[in-house]
Parts: sequence; structure tokens; C-alpha cells
Amino acid sequence: MGSVQKSAEHQARGQWANKAEFFLTTAGAVIGLGNLWRFPYLCYKNGGGAFLVPYFLYLVTCGVPLFVLETALGQYSSQGGITCWRKICPLFEGMGYASQVIVLYGSITYIIVLAWALFYLFSSFSYDLPWASCTNKWNTDSCVSFSNISNGPLPSNSSSSVMEFWRYKVLKLSSGIEELGDIQWEIALCLLLAWTIIYFCIWKGIKSSGKVAYFTATFPYVMIFVLFVRGITLPGALDGIFFYLNPAPARLADPQVWMDAGTQVFFSYAICLGYLTSLGSYNKYNNDCYKDSFYLCLLNSGTSFITGFAIFSVLGYMARVQGVDISLVAESGPGLVFIVYPQAVTLLPCPQLWAVCFFTMILLLGVDSQFVGLESLMTSVTDRFPTILRNGYNKQLFLLGLCSVCFLAGLFMVTQGGLYILQLFDHYVCSGATLLFLAICQSVAVGWIYGAERFYRNIEDMIGYRPWPFIKYCWVYVTPIVCIV
Repeated sequence: MGSVQKSAEHQARGQWANKAEFFLTTAGAVIGLGNLWRFPYLCYKNGGGAFLVPYFLYLVTCGVPLFVLETALGQYSSQGGITCWRKICPLFEGMGYASQVIVLYGSITYIIVLAWALFYLFSSFSYDLPWASCTNKWNTDSCVSFSNISNGPLPSNSSSSVMEFWRYKVLKLSSGIEELGDIQWEIALCLLLAWTIIYFCIWKGIKSSGKVAYFTATFPYVMIFVLFVRGITLPGALDGIFFYLNPAPARLADPQVWMDAGTQVFFSYAICLGYLTSLGSYNKYNNDCYKDSFYLCLLNSGTSFITGFAIFSVLGYMARVQGVDISLVAESGPGLVFIVYPQAVTLLPCPQLWAVCFFTMILLLGVDSQFVGLESLMTSVTDRFPTILRNGYNKQLFLLGLCSVCFLAGLFMVTQGGLYILQLFDHYVCSGATLLFLAICQSVAVGWIYGAERFYRNIEDMIGYRPWPFIKYCWVYVTPIVCIV
């Protein structure tokens, strides 16, 4: 009788059609913009090849153990990020709510980057790239085009055409957060388009998101490969790659290097956000989630490492053309995506083609992470209120309402002062300290209260063999200690 009830529950929730859907959707969730714009920069900034030492230690002691824990927890409980804790440790159900609040805020802010990427993508189809010249109506008298300064850095008291496009056309940045100004309607329309894409990616749950992942999770690798091949064939590419990986062991004495490594692992692996638990909950009970977790971790870190070659080879070329040091052109975050790389493509033959390739890759990397985050949130809420949301079209209507509310909230971030609000959310809501606290709580809940040995027996029952004991000791001792330190 119990097995029949469980089978009916699985049918109501749905399951992945095959392992490929789970693997690609999860890969799309954990491989995002952070792999492109954060890891390569942190590697160069924090000692090149030496940065891989703290990164690997955090990966082994925190990243992989927590990745296995969350994926296995979802598969064992067949529940989303909130109700999964009811099955093993009801006292810690609040962690599920906390993670979903972070996901909700993150969904509102992260998609702004996709709106910017869409705007740049559409702008790339023009005959002349609008950020390549100083002849546009938004340009100032101090604007300088890089085609005119190929023998050195920018002259004093001047600004580049790329920076002016970003600041005066895309952002129209105000003087401070107290001056929100007008909504940038071109960006707002791109934001609406982004939310429309996200809605139709997940409006049928995993039946639609699993199919979408076949394209959104694989095509970025085609773009990365194209940009990688083009990058390493450019003059100065080897200088950029050497700058990227040149080891500086003395940097390991700086605590900030270790903090950056830990933060990168937590963000890039989507740990403590409920993503992995929700995605794992749609697996068949006997799926080998243990091996899947290792393969996904390897793919994630490998992508970060290889992407660095694609980025820094182009930056090396850009530095050589301008006759400046690479440190003057290397940036992280939106500065890399919307200033440095657009500037680099203006120096390449057929810049429109490379701009389209780059921003298509940015868009697909971001779309994956965005719709999986929202799918995770919908899974958690649906499992919390199954009788309401699994009735008729209630789930689709709720999703439509959620996307609409998030879109309206996002309009504040596409005003002239919106960037300041975005930075507040990014710094205080989706911070590394919050994820570290949730990681400690997860490790204590599973390792000490539910029992690591007991959870190991649950995993063994699912996959048919006993996982490596080191993972268990990480849950109990190593992970919480490393997170506290």
C-alpha cells in the first residue's frame, strides 16, 4: 500500500525522463556567469596557479561533500528544498525557507544581467557597434575611441567609447541611490523579454525545463570553444595566459586569497540554495547520485579553468594592441562582460560576429541558472502546498504571478539609480557569509542530529554501494570547522 502511494506521489510530482535531463539541467544550474567572469579574475588576482591550492582544498572539504549531501537528500526524500528537512530533521526546516528567500531575491537581481546582455546582443546586429565610436548622441566631448589610441592607455581626463556606452546609454547612472530617476524603457523591455523566456522554460515544470537544458546547457560550450580557439590564435594570447596562471606562492599568506577561494566554490556550486535538493528530488530512487555529483563537480571546475584561457587570451591581445600592461585591462564581474570584452571585440576583424557569439554565450549561461533557480523555488513551494498547486492550472498561474511580481520589483533596478539597489542586494542578501552559515547548519543537521552514518546507509540503499568514508567525516568535522574558520 505504501509503495503504491509513493508511486502515485512520484507521478504527481513528475520525474526526469532520463539521466541526461538531470545531468544537463544541474550542469546548467551550477555553471553560470561566475565561472566566466569571476574565477579567471580571482585566479589572476590571487596568485595565478597558486590560487588553485586553496580552491582545491575548499572544493574537497566543502564543495564536493555538500554537493553530494544536497543531491542525495533530494533524491532520498523526493522533496524540494523546504519539505526535505521534514523527513530527516524537522527542527532545521527553517533552512529551507532561508535558502528559498535567497533564491527569490537572487532571481530578481540576477536577471538584470540577462536584460543587459539582451540589450548588448541586439545592439551587436548594427552595422557599426554602438560602443565602438564617439559619434553617438550619448557621447561626451571627452570620449575617445580605442581605434584612435592603439599605442597606449587612455589620455588623461578622457573616457572610452565603451565606458560611455555602458554608463550613459545602458545605465544612465544617477549620482546616488537617493536619486532613482526614470526607468530605462529599452532595458525594461529586455527585462520583460527575459522573464517571458524564463516563464516558458519552466511553465510545465521539469517536462519543459529538462528539454530546454539540452540546448541551454550545451550550446555555451560551443561558444566557449569558438572563443577559445579564436583567442589563442591572436597575437599576445600567450602573454595573457601566462598572466592568468603565473604562480605567486607568496599570495597564499594573504587571508583574502583563502576567503575568495571559499566564496567562489560556494557560489559556483550553487550550494545551500536548494537547487541541488530540488533537482535531485526528481531522480529515480536508485539513481547513482553519488557518481553524478562527482562528475558535475569536475565539469564545473573544469569549465571555470578552461574559460580563463578563452578570456585571458583575448585580454592579452587587447593589452598588446593598446601597448599597456594586462593588469590595466583585467576586470571581474559586469566590468569584464560589459566593458572589457566589448572593448576587445572592437579590435577584432568582423567585431559584430564575435559580439553576437559572446553575448549569446552570456545569455545562455545566465538563462540556465535563472530558470533552474526559479524551478527550485517552484518545486519547494509546490511540495509545501501540494493540494493547492497541483490542482488544474494553479501552478502555472502561480508561476505567472511570481514572474510578474519579480518583473515589477526588477523595474527599480533598471532606473537610473538601479545599479546601486542591485549592488545592495548583491552584497547583503546573496553574500558568502549567509551561505557559510547555512552550510554549517546543514552539516550539523545531517552529520550530528540525523546522523552521518544513518544518512550513509540511506545513500547505500539508493545506489547499492557505500560511498567513500571521507565524505562522511567532512559532514561531521571538516566542513563545519572550515566554514567557521
